[in-house]
Amino acid sequence: MKVTREKTENSQVFLTIEMEPAEVEESLDKSYYRLVKKTNIPGFRKGKAPRDILERYIGKECLLDNALDNLLPEAYKKAIKEQEIEAIARPHVEIAQTDPVVFKVTVPLKPTIKLGDYHHIKVTPEPVDVTEDNVNDAIEQLRHQEASWEPVERPVEFDDLVVIDIESDIEDKPFINRKGIQYHPVHDLPFPAPGFAEQLLGMKGNEDKEFKLQFPLDFSNAELAGKESSFKVRVTEIKQEILPELDDEFAGGLNPDFKSLDLLREHVSADLKLRAEEKARVDFEERVIEAVADIAELEFPPILVEMEINLLFNQRLQRLQVGKEGLEEYLRGINKTEEELREELRPLATRRVTRSLVLGRVAEEEKIEVTDSEIEAEIENMTKSAAEKKDELQKFLNRPQSKESIRQLLTPRKTIQQLVEIAKGSNTAVK
Repeated sequence: MKVTREKTENSQVFLTIEMEPAEVEESLDKSYYRLVKKTNIPGFRKGKAPRDILERYIGKECLLDNALDNLLPEAYKKAIKEQEIEAIARPHVEIAQTDPVVFKVTVPLKPTIKLGDYHHIKVTPEPVDVTEDNVNDAIEQLRHQEASWEPVERPVEFDDLVVIDIESDIEDKPFINRKGIQYHPVHDLPFPAPGFAEQLLGMKGNEDKEFKLQFPLDFSNAELAGKESSFKVRVTEIKQEILPELDDEFAGGLNPDFKSLDLLREHVSADLKLRAEEKARVDFEERVIEAVADIAELEFPPILVEMEINLLFNQRLQRLQVGKEGLEEYLRGINKTEEELREELRPLATRRVTRSLVLGRVAEEEKIEVTDSEIEAEIENMTKSAAEKKDELQKFLNRPQSKESIRQLLTPRKTIQQLVEIAKGSNTAVK
């Protein structure tokens, strides 16, 4: 076996490996003995057919492919050991030729990370401000949540709640055909078609209407884009929203502890402030991490981004509850190919890999360690809300593998907190 180290770039080593004919022949023999025991060849007992007969029966290429499948991993292991290469992930292998056998290998290496002078970064927290308008808007939302809907004898207006029967088709194919569905006409609602809500305005109870609507060429569902839809609609009921009076009774109806409207306003204001402070904290941490990442110099193999894209892609499918069977339908619905969707995730994946590597290097620099007591506290926090099977969950989380996962979760959290203290100018955090 001859190994040539072509070049090293982007934290990758590019190797060319040429196998000796004797090595290939030995692997072919091993494949022959493996395959002949599994292959039924007319005229021969299983395992007794000569190699040339087996080659004619299954094809010489099939035998060679099987031999290379077993030869290449072994040759790769020998090659990186000989070249003293420390790989961090599976290599990309491409067979260049088969006579002689030559293959190209791209080996991902450990990233190189050079931190900037992060001890002198300064990031100013954004002030948290909850205004009277914020409180009024939140209370107004509560009024809408507690509102009732009452039938009215007047034409349909925006923001009503109407009950309708629909018959529709697109290019003579059934589209939506349902009776007694509730519909909330609001401005610029794209469902079931752009302009549908506007067509209902002015209709009276038990009134019928027929109309056509054109889907725009850039409509999100590519199967409907540019097509014309025909609708027959009957309005069977019209309801309007009745908002509760904004008084002490309304406050007490939400919670008996709110004895007055003023107490409700105090509660809403405090809740909004807590949420605003939490958002400000998260935003501040994000800005601090970005500041540290911006002054760092990194080089890492592309495979890390590809792995992160795979993770994000699968998470999106799980979130949308889209399995492999429904993936094609989902992609048609958003008018994208799988490759386009993956490419959309690339910037986010790159940013996540960069931040993870930077935080890992900072943790090393700052000697961040997670203690056993911190892990135990996290386990207690994770199980305190588990009403059922709490003991079972605690047992699972106290396994060595689970504790190590928790340690890996807490390490970047502690690292971020250290960086936050540095960014705020805390003397205790600066070396």
